[in-house]
Amino acid sequence: MRNLMLCVSVAILSVGWGARAENPNRIRPLADDFVTICRSPDPKTVYCYTPGICRLDSGRLVVTCDFGGKGVKKDDPAGRVFVSDDHGATWRQTSTFPMHHARPFVAGNRLYVLGHSGNLGVCASDDAGETWSAVSWLTEKQRWHQSACNVWYANGNIYLVMERNIRSDDGRWFGWSVNRLAPTLMRAKVADDLTKRESWAFAETRCFDDFVDGGCGRRFEGFGIPWFRPFTDFGFKSWGDRKHLPPGAPMSSPTGWLETNVVQIRDPNHVWFDPAGKTFHLFMRANTGGAGYATLAKVTELDDGSMKTSLERVPSGVTALFVPFPGGQMRFHVLWDEKTQLYWLLSTQATDTMCRPDKLPEGRYNLPYDERQRMQLSFSRNMIDWCFAGFVAAGKTVVESRHYASMAIDGEDLVIVSRSGDAEAASPHNGNMITFHRVTDFRSLVY
Repeated sequence: MRNLMLCVSVAILSVGWGARAENPNRIRPLADDFVTICRSPDPKTVYCYTPGICRLDSGRLVVTCDFGGKGVKKDDPAGRVFVSDDHGATWRQTSTFPMHHARPFVAGNRLYVLGHSGNLGVCASDDAGETWSAVSWLTEKQRWHQSACNVWYANGNIYLVMERNIRSDDGRWFGWSVNRLAPTLMRAKVADDLTKRESWAFAETRCFDDFVDGGCGRRFEGFGIPWFRPFTDFGFKSWGDRKHLPPGAPMSSPTGWLETNVVQIRDPNHVWFDPAGKTFHLFMRANTGGAGYATLAKVTELDDGSMKTSLERVPSGVTALFVPFPGGQMRFHVLWDEKTQLYWLLSTQATDTMCRPDKLPEGRYNLPYDERQRMQLSFSRNMIDWCFAGFVAAGKTVVESRHYASMAIDGEDLVIVSRSGDAEAASPHNGNMITFHRVTDFRSLVY
């Protein structure tokens, strides 16, 4: 009996100290496997950016992206259109377009791509993405920005946000002027011809600085924002002055917002619910040098059809410029699912924001908050309280990004396109692939 007990003890110890059985509750990736939609022809000089996706009623998947970097020839169209008729198993390119930061979407019986090349532009397809119209330009002598964020349908209209890059006359013009971006809600009737300028209405344009009385140097005491001091705190007036940054001031951009998603609050019990259906909330990536927050604004449709941009208020009466948000430090994508009555969030998971910048491992991009390796999925009833649904995918090393992703619903699945990289990528920011991922039976992740 004693020998038997000794054997049992040894067996237990070997399990505890040796090859431990895998915990069945351990989080596993939902969609680590992927299909490569396109690759860079030269990973060190040509980068794959801005993936967007939509699903047609036929089941066809349509993906757009653009190429950037010094290896892109000046006269080459940046944008690409790809289609798949076998659920994403294979892809073929059908067209190019001369725009950046574009996204595909359906309105009425037409497929559109809207983006910018400085000015806003849009092109259309009447044959499910096989052929495309020439780009119609919606603005003149303006500068715009965005990413392939979501679209919203309500009241027979389509709503989406592009961000006007407002040059100021006070000398504060910077290369990445996120304090000067004005998230502008755009509205059009789905049945109209959206290649025509008169089909679109634009909300009031107000940038970050308009709300915070000079966001370049503003402190948000109590929030820990900005986490690092932006270089504008030191009186620098130009992008080139970054080379003079003193120690302890590594954030080479102003505090601001960018890459906007638009939603409406659907729950009548929500403190921000508008029974008239005229309020739209803008959730944006927060450029603060830290993680865990998004920026928030709202747009209200007035009786005359105009749209007013302002900040939301909480029940105490104070404004809510920043809200807790998993992955709000990086471009994210929000999707409303009618079946679950939930908002779904695809975002970048941060794991090491407390590291000193001078101690970052080799290959990490920019500041500690700027991890781009891990993609996560969450859901929420109210856009504030988020439940972790799953870990979607990750690169094997810090340079192999899975980020800036877009998603769409395909039956019971989520289909995702990611700005990705492999070992050949130039950096975590400048990836060399657009990859396709599928999260099967995503609604079963709700608990």
